[in-house]
Amino acid sequence: MRKYLCIILLVIIAAGIAISLREIPFGLSKTKIGEYFIDKGIEDTGAVNIVTSVVVNYRAFDTLGEITILFAAAVGLGAVLGTHRKRKAGEKVEPASLIVYTGCRFLFPIIMLTGAYIFIHGHLTPGGGFQGGAIVASAFLLMYLGCQGKRIKTNVSTVVEVLGGLTFIGIGIAGMFMGKEFLYNFLPKGEPNMLFSAGIIPLIYIAIGFKVGSELAGIIDNLIGKSQ
Repeated sequence: MRKYLCIILLVIIAAGIAISLREIPFGLSKTKIGEYFIDKGIEDTGAVNIVTSVVVNYRAFDTLGEITILFAAAVGLGAVLGTHRKRKAGEKVEPASLIVYTGCRFLFPIIMLTGAYIFIHGHLTPGGGFQGGAIVASAFLLMYLGCQGKRIKTNVSTVVEVLGGLTFIGIGIAGMFMGKEFLYNFLPKGEPNMLFSAGIIPLIYIAIGFKVGSELAGIIDNLIGKSQ
């Protein structure tokens, strides 16, 4: 009986997908959205990185949903691993190699600065908050692998994560106070190719960078703690 129910469910899903695909206007002859982004993106947003203008301006509300999903995943992982067994005091941990240990001490600040540079300049060059945040988190991964015994301060990481999310939402609400829609780009767009340009886009990317970096670092901390 379960087998037939699964088949019926798959048929219903396939039929729904087929109907949905028929409604999507594929082809340049039916849609001009991509052309509009390319032609009007800089004028509308001030960001020379068109991908950024789409992700953090035209569909910024969708991006807010994505970081919310990441937050839920981090909270869920923390809840699952919250009752893990800690390593006993007598158990030994294999020390890191000289290369990894040296990299932990000298590359950590360089990786952090690189990640910060990427999400601060996301409206000018390829990259942004998600990419920069992931690079920041990789610095903490290197710290865990090379500098054993060092851990992030959970309270500080949580505060940074919360402030990043609140900043994103606060910028969106500020647009509503300006008499426009949520996440309206209300700041001056400035001159393209300049650091201080693109209105609220750099601020949102900085908030995303801090939030994603702290969340991924927290996930790494939970996973590392599971093995210790």
